[in-house]
Amino acid sequence: MKLIAKKRCSYGGRKFFAGDEIPADIVLNVEREEKLGVISIANDEAGVPEQSGALYSQEQVDKMMADAVANASKGFTQEQVDEMAAHLTDIDYVTGTSDALNTQSIMDMIFAVQPEAKTIGLLYSNSEANSTTPIAEAKAYLDAKGIAYVEKTGNTNDEIMTAANALVGQVDAVFTPTDNVVMAAAAAVSETLTNAGIPFYTGADSFVTAGAFATCGVNYTELGTYTADMALDILETGTVPEYHVMDGGIITVNTETAAALDLDYSAFNDLAGTVVEVETTAE
Repeated sequence: MKLIAKKRCSYGGRKFFAGDEIPADIVLNVEREEKLGVISIANDEAGVPEQSGALYSQEQVDKMMADAVANASKGFTQEQVDEMAAHLTDIDYVTGTSDALNTQSIMDMIFAVQPEAKTIGLLYSNSEANSTTPIAEAKAYLDAKGIAYVEKTGNTNDEIMTAANALVGQVDAVFTPTDNVVMAAAAAVSETLTNAGIPFYTGADSFVTAGAFATCGVNYTELGTYTADMALDILETGTVPEYHVMDGGIITVNTETAAALDLDYSAFNDLAGTVVEVETTAE
């Protein structure tokens, strides 16, 4: 018999967390602790809890999902991840959550703060898979509004800086998605655009702490909770819920950059549940 902690607990002067195995000889009243929902009893062969009801507690599911999310794509390139994802679509028993960039939300941010903007710069690497979809979405959004845009690309730091400098004097704002090539030069790009009076809107908060103006992203606490709830529903009911794309619930603003640009970003409060203020951090 194995005892598995369902929540944080303490026996024999030792602390245990959800999912930890507890030595049976230090639990004085196993039946009572199981009824209280503190532990589950598992058989020695399969490690399957013997109690009635849910196979795993919410705490155990949270822990499993956190581990899975943290390790899901380690060791794979973005192209490999995309290929694997393509093979998993349209399968009834495959589901999950996505933190895909909400390009529309970032475009909405631009025009909330800069309603008179007439031309938007699109800065990205054409070799970066992460940029393909959001750039296409940004173009569609701007086309629908009748807003002009200027595209500049690069595949090295020097090329990205040349592209950023080429946007100066041509655009009212610049958008970069979650682009790793641009991210490598984010601090220098941010400085160049800010000095030119051009707000830099990006696809991740790592750009913002490097000096970009603002981004809108997923609340990862909410994403983890939603994913864990989905997993628990599957374990308890056997029903596989629909794949879910999370809304962008957090806007992150660099207050130093906002001050340098003399921008009032109070309109962001109407666009997201949370507005986080940060400052530029050293590399």
